[in-house]
Amino acid sequence: MKKIFLYILLFPIWGVVSAQKTEGIVHYEYQLNWIKMIKKLPYLTQEEKDRMENSFKNEENTKQKLNLYFNEKESIYTWGQDQQEYEGTEYKGRNEELLMHKNFELEKHNDMIEMSGKTYLLQDSLQKIEWKVMNQIKEVAGYICMKAVTEDKVKGQKITAWFTGDIPVASGPEQFHGLPGMILELDIDDGTLMIEATNVEFKKLEKELVLPKMKGKKINDKDFNALISKYINDSIKMQRNPYWAIRY
Repeated sequence: MKKIFLYILLFPIWGVVSAQKTEGIVHYEYQLNWIKMIKKLPYLTQEEKDRMENSFKNEENTKQKLNLYFNEKESIYTWGQDQQEYEGTEYKGRNEELLMHKNFELEKHNDMIEMSGKTYLLQDSLQKIEWKVMNQIKEVAGYICMKAVTEDKVKGQKITAWFTGDIPVASGPEQFHGLPGMILELDIDDGTLMIEATNVEFKKLEKELVLPKMKGKKINDKDFNALISKYINDSIKMQRNPYWAIRY
């Protein structure tokens, strides 16, 4: 308890001390557990879940590499340069289109996301995430992090984030942001999806934060969330796993 209390007291001070640590690259490993995902599908019987678990036992996890390029004003989250295909699964192929840009000065985001074979340009204001900061700490990639929780109401998922004040930039992987420090780990849906920083590289960025030319159907958050919700509900009714075609 004393350690947690001391961390909370020092958090604003560490933000000042770490002011120079506001530009660089966070390297993440994205690990999706197919067995845990399958067990959550409501239309499967226990026998079917057990059979699928046995089929996937040697290919339980999908591992991918993603990078977050950041400075104080903005961040871009996209595939790692050496990430060409899935690892740890028998299914091979190209990665879907993915680039998530957050502009903290303008409080806007500009994302390119592929869903069910279609590419969307998701452009809107940065939405405020209702985080609850907890009195728990742990180390991630060499940084002391605090725990925060929220909920993805569209997908019905519990979200746990671990963030560090040593990197005073309010960004993170996927669509998550808004904490007083960089998110270095995300636990989505009780460990079904884990996104963990493997290392942080502080450097002056040159072209990494220049947005490339992006193509796709323009859409705002409200309409995109409605598409996601409908796709999940329709897939479940048809007894299909929706997460073959959309991000978990």
